Amino acid sequence: MQYNSRRRRLKLKIIEAAPSQQVWLEGFLKYITGEAQLATNTIAAYRRDMEHFFRWLGNRAIDTLNVRLLADYVNWLDKKRLAPSTRARHITSLRVFFRYLQLEGVLHANDADLLGNQKLWERMPYVLSPGQVDNLLHAPQPEEDKLWRRDRAILEFFYATGCRVSELTNLKLQDVHTKEGYCLCTGKGNKQRIVPLGARAIQAFNAWMQEERPKLQHRSQNTEHWRFFRFSNEENLDRGAEGVPHWVFLSYKGRKIRREAMWELIKKYAIRVGTSSSISPHTMRHSFATHMLAGGADLRQVQEMLGHASIVTTQIYTHVDMTRLKEIHKKFHPRG
Repeated sequence: MQYNSRRRRLKLKIIEAAPSQQVWLEGFLKYITGEAQLATNTIAAYRRDMEHFFRWLGNRAIDTLNVRLLADYVNWLDKKRLAPSTRARHITSLRVFFRYLQLEGVLHANDADLLGNQKLWERMPYVLSPGQVDNLLHAPQPEEDKLWRRDRAILEFFYATGCRVSELTNLKLQDVHTKEGYCLCTGKGNKQRIVPLGARAIQAFNAWMQEERPKLQHRSQNTEHWRFFRFSNEENLDRGAEGVPHWVFLSYKGRKIRREAMWELIKKYAIRVGTSSSISPHTMRHSFATHMLAGGADLRQVQEMLGHASIVTTQIYTHVDMTRLKEIHKKFHPRG
């Protein structure tokens, strides 16, 4: 089941925050980065949310806000016709921000905690059928695509691991263990988990490593970009080999592939095989989880492979795969 709705995004405008507001914003970002260790994308979302909050706040002092005024902020968000999930995230961001101000001694109480939770409709994720996945994985072709081995390896890894797009772009050579048949994924909050690799994913990875990646690696070593990063503290060279980029998947110029490039890659091949162009890397993740459960995998095992902190998040896939639930009911219920 696919849930479609037209959602409107809040457009950002240049916001000139008061000096004190800017200080609190910068401190808050350091707090959620260092203390809370939130994911990079979550930090970016919280920053945008706080910029909108300061836009609403205007010249009012933060320590004068109460529940009634904060309810006006929620009403202000409602008028923007945002998606329910987006409004809920704005309120969550506000709660975390006020919690930070409490720790700093700016506020004595967190009135944002008194705001009601936004009720969300549960949206069923769009899932590809096994046949659609098979067509998609075979879409990259040597006659049409310059880096077809890389693209096929990326698609195989998405489906084999259920990784998020950021986890795949950040995957390093030392994280992939083909002999043992697994890779080490670093998820939200820098939490690492082991995810098995299937034979087809390993085969596609080896073809990419042997035939295409060395050429791109050589290209990166001969650019000013790599000469700059060779001695950067942020770039730890893989296995001590000087000048060798350690990311598994590289761009055409031999650099770390961007998240956006992976989105574009999936849409390109989806259109080629006649699948919906609205699919994304997360569609592959949804398909991975649903197909694992359909094959008989335990929900806890799928939770661990997806890197979900709560099994409640994983349970949505049991609603998607109604066929398996009917079979279980028929098998185990006395009157099934």
